[in-house]
Amino acid sequence: MKQEGFKISQYACAVLLIVSSIALVAYQVIKIDDVAAGLLYYVAQSFLLAGSIFGLDQYVRSISKK
Repeated sequence: MKQEGFKISQYACAVLLIVSSIALVAYQVIKIDDVAAGLLYYVAQSFLLAGSIFGLDQYVRSISKK
């Protein structure tokens, strides 16, 4: 049961990172018609972390099936 709660928190963190980065970009585009370089760095880091969370879980699942 504890493992399931941990996975849910990982997935929630990944999804919230992606949603927050998209929301921040949308806000800046609407407000100032531009996207700052620092925000692009945040978006890249968010997608990298989210991809790592989902990809690592899939990798562990495929190894444990063998």
